[in-house]
Amino acid sequence: MRFLPAIIVDAVFVLVFAAIGRASHDENPLGFLLTAWPFLVALVVGHALAALVPARPRRPWSLGWGLIVWVVTVAGGMLLRLATGDSAETPFIVVAALVLAAMLLGWRLIALLARRYRAPRSAE
Repeated sequence: MRFLPAIIVDAVFVLVFAAIGRASHDENPLGFLLTAWPFLVALVVGHALAALVPARPRRPWSLGWGLIVWVVTVAGGMLLRLATGDSAETPFIVVAALVLAAMLLGWRLIALLARRYRAPRSAE
C-alpha cells in the first residue's frame, strides 16, 4: 500500500504533537493517547478523503495531499473532542492548527525540496 508510509509518518507526528502538548502543561505525558486519539481518527479520514478527491494529488507525500490531511485532521480532531465532551478552546485550536501544519506539511515540503535537489538537471 503506497499510502502507508505517509500515514505512519503523519501518525507519528500527531503522537509527538499530543505528547509535547501534555508535557508542556505539566500533565502526565503517558496520557498522550487521550489527547491524540481524535486527531488520529481524523488523520485516517483525511487520508481517505484525499484518496477519493477526483482531481487529487496522486502522491500522499505531496503538499496538496498534505493540505487535505491537515485540514481534516485539525477540524475533525476538534469536532471529535467536542463530541466526546472534551474542550476545544480557541488558543488550543490555533496552536494545534499551527503545530500540525508545521508537522504534516513540513515533512512533505522537505521531501519535495529533497526530490528537486536530487533530480538530475538537464544539460543546456
